[in-house]
Amino acid sequence: MACNSCSTGKDGQPKGCKNNGTCGTDSCNKLTVFDWLSNMSLPNGEKPFNWVEVRYKNGRKNYYKNTENLTLSIGDVVATQAQAGHDVGMVTLTGELVRVQMKRKNIAPKEEDILKIYRKASQKDIDIWTKARDREEPMKVKARQFAIDLNLQMKISDIEFQGDASKATFYYTAEERVDFRELIKVFAREFRTRIEMKQVGFRQEAARLGGIGSCGRELCCSTWLTDFRSVSTSAARYQQLSLNPLKLAGQCGKLKCCLNYELDAYLDALKDFPKTDAKLKTEKGIAVCQKTDIFKGHMWYAYEGEWMNWHKITTQQANEILEANKNNEPVTSLEEYALDLAEDTKMEFENVVGQDSLTRFDSPKRNKKRRNNKRRKGNQNQKQNNQKKTSSSNNNPNQKKNTNRRNNNKRKPQNAKNDSK
Repeated sequence: MACNSCSTGKDGQPKGCKNNGTCGTDSCNKLTVFDWLSNMSLPNGEKPFNWVEVRYKNGRKNYYKNTENLTLSIGDVVATQAQAGHDVGMVTLTGELVRVQMKRKNIAPKEEDILKIYRKASQKDIDIWTKARDREEPMKVKARQFAIDLNLQMKISDIEFQGDASKATFYYTAEERVDFRELIKVFAREFRTRIEMKQVGFRQEAARLGGIGSCGRELCCSTWLTDFRSVSTSAARYQQLSLNPLKLAGQCGKLKCCLNYELDAYLDALKDFPKTDAKLKTEKGIAVCQKTDIFKGHMWYAYEGEWMNWHKITTQQANEILEANKNNEPVTSLEEYALDLAEDTKMEFENVVGQDSLTRFDSPKRNKKRRNNKRRKGNQNQKQNNQKKTSSSNNNPNQKKNTNRRNNNKRKPQNAKNDSK
């Protein structure tokens, strides 16, 4: 999805709204929600839900009650209630879907904790808000340098100003507890504003800052993922992934959230597989599992002492052998159940595009041996022809006379010049 200003132009190039996350239709913002109930009318006598969802910097959202009965729509910039002063944000959702979102996030509209929307933001409010946003990046550079000078084991990842520029919230990450009382004094003396320190986790830091993942798409945590579930290495083991921390870790340094996406499907498929530590007892010997293929439903077993010879069987056959072992029924060997290992691995690709080969336009390379052979044959033919000519001239006396006459005619003009001198 994208708003009208973000769509492509006539020449196919993207226009780009350049609104820096404040698009009017809220279609290219972080954690956007599509209001699929916007075109539906309420039943007679029903009043619209008077709560509104407001988004702030980097996907931070909160819910406010529209006590002034303002006509608000998605994309409106509003001034909202804060602990001290007011904040400025953008409306991202209105109507009945706000009730659903509040119920999903376990937010109860209590009378004591009600936050209100004061008004639609005026031009003065927006000017103060934009000036405060412009101060955040240079302040972040200085704040990091102050933390380094005080030898604090922490990283300041982001700074967010309140809408009226009366307070600045510093988001930081740290592995251990940090005593930042001296740091707050330095910040207050340098930046001349109220300071609030808020610690976030590494996943929350990646969600706030955003980025591009190894899949080539934007990070899930910064676009649509709101709840962070714990991810363990067992998820990678069930999916038979290599336990390489460089490949399994995301930009936050923790295990990737996408490891949980297909985990349920793998667990359902593994229900039909016997345990890998279960051994198959046969008359030939005891077989141990070496490898499993979840997609094809195959398992490879090898006898103890013959670890290089693997025998491929299906999961159904492995379960049959295990049941026979429980009933003390004899099983001769795995070769009776083993599938043919000789498989046709050649792939025949169809020429869908109509291209025969990638080198069909290249000029063929000429062989040097052929060139040399042709030259040798040509030289031999010339020698043979010269030999024939000389032999024929020696045998023919008339040809000798003609050659003598030619030589005499060539010499005459030279003699005539000498006589004239």
